[in-house]
Amino acid sequence: MAARSPLINVMVKAAEKAGRALIRDFGEVEHLQVSRKGPADFVSNADTKSERICYYELAKARPEYSFLMEEGGRIEGKDQSNVWIVDPLDGTTNFLHGLPHFAVSIGLQREGEPYAGVIFDPIKDELFWAERNVGAYLGDQRIRVSARQQLSESLLATGIPFQLHVGTDTSKKFMGQLESLMEKLAGIRRYGSAALDLAYVAAGRYEGFWENGLSSWDVAAGVVLVREAGGFVNEINGKRYILGAPDILASNALLQGTLNKILSEANS
Repeated sequence: MAARSPLINVMVKAAEKAGRALIRDFGEVEHLQVSRKGPADFVSNADTKSERICYYELAKARPEYSFLMEEGGRIEGKDQSNVWIVDPLDGTTNFLHGLPHFAVSIGLQREGEPYAGVIFDPIKDELFWAERNVGAYLGDQRIRVSARQQLSESLLATGIPFQLHVGTDTSKKFMGQLESLMEKLAGIRRYGSAALDLAYVAAGRYEGFWENGLSSWDVAAGVVLVREAGGFVNEINGKRYILGAPDILASNALLQGTLNKILSEANS
């Protein structure tokens, strides 16, 4: 077991404190005040409260670092080479419907690259963390991506775009990807939290995950987890994934090339 660095300890403290607040609000989810941000995209008091907690704890420990947050946007610090990337409640729609599958996700981008990540699932009390060249962990246990190499034995996760209107380019793209994989796999899951999907790839629970149109805060921590667990994270076209890319594919090394080929051909 690797000892957690001071950096990871800072991130864990923030994620766990925010997660405890989410649990309290989840217990009274029907009483939350909810405002509509956009199509099928909601923000709750719990979401903004969690973000404030993360911001306070991280800024207190590293006051010069910059921030990129789902609700608060970009906040420039004196140190712009280190950027906290925070999703205070990944799985907001699940949360608001009383579904116990959501997480706090905190990533650190250093010199433009994902460097460290913490994903905390407060309901299951599962803490995933990783730091470059240190490895990926679930609690104190080292985790690795799955070793399965047959698609017929593989379980993948994905995300369905919000309000997917039939006949649009977005729907055609997603349905083409889905159809190209469904008959080849043991199954496909859509649980509504990209951060946890990536953490599960890192832990070997899924063989892979793909999605289109995600934001940096959805994946910043998970990218580090998968790579440090021995997996690959690319764009669907095979290019190495960088934060802000239009799509993402994460899997073990044995399946990455095959999945890249199938999904790329589905897009063509």
